[in-house]
Amino acid sequence: MSSTLLDVFLSHARQTPARMALTFEHQHFTYGRLAERVTAFASAMQRRGLRPGERVALFLENSPDFVVAYLGTLYAGGVVVLVNTAYRQVELSHILADSGARVCVTGAAGAAELAPLKEQLPALEWLVTTEASTAPGPWPTVEMEALLAEGDATTTLPLPEGDQLAVLGYTSGTTGRSKGAMLRHRNLLANARAVTEAWGWTEWDRLLLTLPLFHTHGLMVGLHGTLLTGASVDLRRRFVASEVLEALCAERPPTLFFGVPTMYGRLVEEARRTGASPRPLRLMVSGSAPLSPQLFHEVEEVFGERILERYGMTETLMNTTNPYEGERRPGTVGMPFPGQEARVVDVRTREPLPAGETGEIEVRGPHVFAGYWQRPDATAESFDAEGWFRTGDLGMCDAEGYFHITGRARELIISGGFNVYPREVEEVLATHPAVAEVAVLGLPDADFGEQVVAVVVPRPEQPPPKPQVLADWCKERLASFKKPRRVVLAESLPRNALGKVQKHLLRERLTQG
Repeated sequence: MSSTLLDVFLSHARQTPARMALTFEHQHFTYGRLAERVTAFASAMQRRGLRPGERVALFLENSPDFVVAYLGTLYAGGVVVLVNTAYRQVELSHILADSGARVCVTGAAGAAELAPLKEQLPALEWLVTTEASTAPGPWPTVEMEALLAEGDATTTLPLPEGDQLAVLGYTSGTTGRSKGAMLRHRNLLANARAVTEAWGWTEWDRLLLTLPLFHTHGLMVGLHGTLLTGASVDLRRRFVASEVLEALCAERPPTLFFGVPTMYGRLVEEARRTGASPRPLRLMVSGSAPLSPQLFHEVEEVFGERILERYGMTETLMNTTNPYEGERRPGTVGMPFPGQEARVVDVRTREPLPAGETGEIEVRGPHVFAGYWQRPDATAESFDAEGWFRTGDLGMCDAEGYFHITGRARELIISGGFNVYPREVEEVLATHPAVAEVAVLGLPDADFGEQVVAVVVPRPEQPPPKPQVLADWCKERLASFKKPRRVVLAESLPRNALGKVQKHLLRERLTQG
């Protein structure tokens, strides 16, 4: 049996070389053609001296070149360092220096962003650019097509073993510097197998993928699932609501679409604005940020489709999923994937809790990462002696086995001695007709220790809601201590590339302002 996803992909290319693997704008790549470019990239990297275990950073937008560089680096025995395209010099210098990346694959804009960092990145030796640079930079540079021409597309290279390091995925870094999660080849394969089994993914599926490939959701769910099953992917550079809706309304729509809640909200708005009638898909999946029950029902109303919500993170890939066949419960993230475990423990004693009680979620299984890059201290703090990983997420498991995420452990608000879970308050506020988006957080309070603060983005077609009205809305639906003591109206919420609200930035604004 294959021990790596790369081995599975190359097997598909040998057995069904004419099968379509990837489309992007006006480009089409069969499994055979894609494998040739991957092999040429790997061959060229080895000829240029890349040694097993050395790191190659991908600072790239979605494109076929990203896929080739990703698989090609793995085939060459290298370790891929995923870099968010929104990152700028502070984040870039940290990640590339921390990982010790020897090579970076990027575009012209990325090369320009990196240029001032030459002195801070002594390990970085050269760049691969996917387009011509307008000005020479401080590093030797080769364009992608020229690099591929250096390689041998027909050679056979040694395959990496399952225990070898494959990817460094850096955490979001909302508290302190981001850490590199070490993912082995066997972690990638085990999780892809679990996901495709749970969701009934087959070679006949076609995925519309607009999520960024530098992130777990787009890469290790979307692309990995496609390559494992021998399916195909319609890759887009980025999410554009009108273009996605057009694809979903096409005569031959995709069978799969994966998104984050922000994307689904935009699609609902676009469909209502245009009166479009999308065709039903086999599966629509949401993750990377909480999906409110209200949006769940709005999507069902507009698209005739019940979203399947799942739960994952950089360190563990996918942890739980609502059932493909069975009840998809809004506000929950379902049950563990096949071959994986999850439980809820008391945040102080670390003892498992019974159904219905809130604590920290822990997970265990072949999908869990090997630890943090060059951070044995952080690794030791994250695992117990039995291999359970502390996710840092608060939640509970109900009597039927569905997991509910209530927030991050560090986001728990303790007001007047009572625990307040931000998501619970957010979901209540989201049901108010004048509220478009909301984020709830705790700020220091002299009397209560912390006070509950809600940052609300009003709906544009509604008069701005009065703060007291929103506080009363919560008081009528929740215990009094959970109502916001302060409501702040804002034009928007700060979000990362996957739509997750960056509450640490909100906290900084509110405490400084």
